[in-house]
Amino acid sequence: MVRLNRIYTRTGDKGTTRLVGAQEVPKDSLRIEAYGTVDELNTIIGLARTFLEQSPAPDEVKAILAGWLKSLQHNLFNLGADLATRIEDRWATMPLIDQGDIDALEQLMDQLNEELPDLTSFVLPGGGPVNAFLHQARTVCRRAERITITLSREEPIGELVVPYLNRLSDALFVWSRWVARKLGESEWLWEPKS
Repeated sequence: MVRLNRIYTRTGDKGTTRLVGAQEVPKDSLRIEAYGTVDELNTIIGLARTFLEQSPAPDEVKAILAGWLKSLQHNLFNLGADLATRIEDRWATMPLIDQGDIDALEQLMDQLNEELPDLTSFVLPGGGPVNAFLHQARTVCRRAERITITLSREEPIGELVVPYLNRLSDALFVWSRWVARKLGESEWLWEPKS
């Protein structure tokens, strides 16, 4: 159980913070950058959920996408906790991303792609607020993936962290296309210079 009775600790005043195992590390370390970027991603998903609730989307579409996004936010919190904990400090019941989470993303992408038209060009972010936030989430997810890969070269991390982030960025792309279609928004396509 998590208890947050006191929010400030003053350790950050000197440019350090503590990992889950109580190790003090610089706030600009790769590990902090990795889980901080996952937290940023989670915030953008929260924005997408908020704008979805306020959108004119049919209730069925809202319920489906809101369910995916809510589940995703919980998974991102688990992923952030994993990154905030060194491998040697994990505990038996620690919530971690597992292969089932990756498989679920793949299955959902396959299902949604069947409903989408083939792409004839690259997609430009935009078309509607939810779509745009999902594209922003995709790019932040890619940044989290890059930082996490760099971190993995310096110290061990969970073996499914990078595969999950890789698959998630693809899923966010598919979700952005799916929501645009369901909301009747135009899909902006790249028009290369000829």
